[in-house]
Amino acid sequence: MPDPGSYILLGAVLFAIGMVGFLARRNLIVMFLSTEIMFQGVVLNVVAFSRLHGRLTGDAYGLFLLVIAAVEAGLALGLVVLLYRRKHTLDAESWSAMSG
Repeated sequence: MPDPGSYILLGAVLFAIGMVGFLARRNLIVMFLSTEIMFQGVVLNVVAFSRLHGRLTGDAYGLFLLVIAAVEAGLALGLVVLLYRRKHTLDAESWSAMSG
């Protein structure tokens, strides 16, 4: 079994990939998926640090974070559908201007 340091490095790489995807793209779906990749990197790091220290509290916290991620995914996808119905585009730049 690989050491926890490998999992911590993998979690950091996942977070970095998600951050680059979030900052580089303007499509709301891609931004949402990049946010999920960052979130999964954080969960992987929480579980890896839990294994490193030999405690189960990090595993329980990781499970709690996965439940929150599932709820957030449902809400975010509903919001993306609502935004698409209003302006018929998923470009984030079109939502940056305020309309009165």
